[in-house]
Amino acid sequence: MRADSAAITARALGGRLPSHAEAMSLATEDNVPALMSAAATLRDDGFGSLVTYSRKVFIPLTQLCRDVCHYCTFATTPRNLDRPYLSIEQVVEIARQGAAAGCREALFTLGEKPELRYRAAREALAEMGYASTVDYLEAAARAVFEQTGLLPHLNPGNLTAEEFARLRKVSASMGIMLESASDRLTEKGMPHHGSPDKIPAVRLATLDEAGIAKVPFTTGILIGIGETRAERIESLLAIRDSHDRHGHIQEIIVQNFRAKPGTRMASAPEPDLEEMLWTLAVTRILFGPHMSLQAPPNLSPGVLPRLVDAGINDWGGVSPVTPDYVNPEAPWPHLDQLARETYGAGKLLHERLTIYPRYAQHYGVWLDPALQTAVLRQIDAEGLPRTDDWTPGADIDPPTHDLERIGRQPDPRRVSPRLMEILSRAGGGERLDEADIVTLFAARGEDFTAVCAAANALRKQMKGDEVSFCVNRNINYTNVCYFKCQFCAFSKGKLSENLRGRPYDLDIAEIQRRVKEAWDRGATEVCMQGGIHPEYTGDTYLTIVKAVKEVCPDIHVHAFTPLEIWQGAATLGMEITPYLERLKAAGLGTLPGTAAEILDDEVRAIICPDKINTAQWLQVMEAAHKVGIHTTVTIMYGHVDRPEHWARHLLRVRDLQAKTHGFTELVPLPFVHMEAPLYLKGQARKGPTFREAVLMHAVARLVLHPLIDNIQASWVKMGHLGVSACLEAGCNDLGGTLMNETITRAAGAAHGQETSPARMRAMIEAEGRTPRQRATDYGPVNSERVAAGLGAGELIPIVNTPARRYERKRRPTLHRPGLDVTETLPYTGFQPGAVEQEFVDAMHL
Repeated sequence: MRADSAAITARALGGRLPSHAEAMSLATEDNVPALMSAAATLRDDGFGSLVTYSRKVFIPLTQLCRDVCHYCTFATTPRNLDRPYLSIEQVVEIARQGAAAGCREALFTLGEKPELRYRAAREALAEMGYASTVDYLEAAARAVFEQTGLLPHLNPGNLTAEEFARLRKVSASMGIMLESASDRLTEKGMPHHGSPDKIPAVRLATLDEAGIAKVPFTTGILIGIGETRAERIESLLAIRDSHDRHGHIQEIIVQNFRAKPGTRMASAPEPDLEEMLWTLAVTRILFGPHMSLQAPPNLSPGVLPRLVDAGINDWGGVSPVTPDYVNPEAPWPHLDQLARETYGAGKLLHERLTIYPRYAQHYGVWLDPALQTAVLRQIDAEGLPRTDDWTPGADIDPPTHDLERIGRQPDPRRVSPRLMEILSRAGGGERLDEADIVTLFAARGEDFTAVCAAANALRKQMKGDEVSFCVNRNINYTNVCYFKCQFCAFSKGKLSENLRGRPYDLDIAEIQRRVKEAWDRGATEVCMQGGIHPEYTGDTYLTIVKAVKEVCPDIHVHAFTPLEIWQGAATLGMEITPYLERLKAAGLGTLPGTAAEILDDEVRAIICPDKINTAQWLQVMEAAHKVGIHTTVTIMYGHVDRPEHWARHLLRVRDLQAKTHGFTELVPLPFVHMEAPLYLKGQARKGPTFREAVLMHAVARLVLHPLIDNIQASWVKMGHLGVSACLEAGCNDLGGTLMNETITRAAGAAHGQETSPARMRAMIEAEGRTPRQRATDYGPVNSERVAAGLGAGELIPIVNTPARRYERKRRPTLHRPGLDVTETLPYTGFQPGAVEQEFVDAMHL
């Protein structure tokens, strides 16, 4: 490679894209292997081991076109068609066949503005009641989406701003191939002569209009139609400039010309493999590591691994149902064959949606509200489609393909070098950064196996083969709450009328009865937390602790979320630290680390805007640790969050632990979606995938090592099979037997309310591990407690004391720390406003 080219590629590898002048100088660089090497490295930096494809159905809405491109066999004339347009019924039937075959994308391909050239097109549109092809496309796309659920991708050609605005409402993405920015190709004798829609300035204006309209957009170049290498680079730079302005180009396609009989270019030479490889490599260098680069697999049969070597990360749409109507001579490869050839290139094939992952993740910007829920319910945290039916809390077995990757050693030849380097640093106790942790969460295939194996090796190093559990009882003393957490199906108040159960507020006698029964059944701990009742004050929590200790002095009180601590202190006009000291003196042992959700205010602003914010949660925990109260810490994930949020959460926990050493364990809590308000409103995902849930436990082990050495799995949310998998991925603790569980079941979980000590032991022993009943502080439990737990009888059915009707003269103060607001409600003998009505509704006044 020439010295100047080597310098350009070195700067690209260092994160600086080539300038226009530098890019143009690559037109004369002929060292294809060196270009490919740089391109492959860039691709790996952005996409790791994945190569994606979209499972699509191809819908040729019309093959009439006003343009006359000299290489095209898709466009034809009215006399060669039974009818100018497919009917809506035909369109929907094709889409239904695709949906039945597992397709997610409906690719609409059509000629451009045929009504401007053909009377037959104008008459057909008029007969159907449409003024233009774009109008009809809008109706057809809407019908497909509404009747089949497939996500439309539209390729209608050049569009105005008004047309983009309309079509955006019925499509998840759109596209137009620039093909070339060279005006020379529109001259007489060239392939675009006589095609007004192929004028580069017109096509580039459409690219910009798409960006202004916030449409996830696909474009690219067609090589081998008479353009020079320099003209290819000029075309790519024009695309890059548009993307720099608007950020909307989700993929670049490099398509190689194929000569077709019956066209004016039937005898034209096709670009050879080296030309294709050169173009792919240069494209990757010009766009860097994060732009998706696609090459159609059906146009380069037999050499697909070479295309991977040149820097691509996507094969485009592949249909198990319909042919490639644009290139009918080139059949799609079978998906099994495509997976084998991708694997042969050292990569893992994975499905994607028509909207690319980074755009799906930011659906609020890039999707019309009408399509957002449909996309959210299909994707994981990275924006890739879910490929199995497992969700947290559901009575569904974990996917076999994930289970088979856990509990074995990875093939080191197929693990990403960057991942191996991160795992090495994590094993040495080094603090990873956000990008490192996001890379761990992206692990799939052998990378996933490697992360699980590394976490499990650390678990064995730190904790041996013991798996601990605690015999405890959950007591949720009220489900009345004036906060509006959008993930919560437990609390009763505004927007919760259709959720499970009636409002209740346990009296002290019932709390004491449950504590005594728990002790008789072998419990060493009661875990207590509840909604933020408008009538509760800091004295309420003190009374509860004293009542527990009065009836059972030896039981450990693990109680009160940081939100309850904050609210309790605020209602008494106290600072956090002295209030914690009062609770400790009353008998409080430890704090549960709930209300953490995701410790990132970008997420909290969506799921719990009025709750304590990240800094406030950490402030309560630091204060607790300083007064000698240890705490757990949780992470509730899989809703609107992304891997970078998970990384920030874990790093904030690690940093506080390095300062205080007060956290005893981390408890991942996967979002249970079924009855959660945010999900029912169509604004959340369906919880994490099984792979993500297992990774959360494994990555937590790696990130928090060696500062937190207990990682717990929740059998309530993961199920017993899920817990078994987590035990092979870094977990050493199964939490409590619970006796009663209401919060997760209110959200729709089906895994029961109690796992007995005997069942815990059996589950642990089945994994070849040693069970150990523990105390809250992970210390030993005496034999009397163990025997009591193993011999426990059936629970007496619980009675939830109904929430009483409150006197209207009361003036409760509502503290909303997340909003930095304190509200004193006036008398209710007047017409209440929104905030007041919320309280009135919650109390059933």
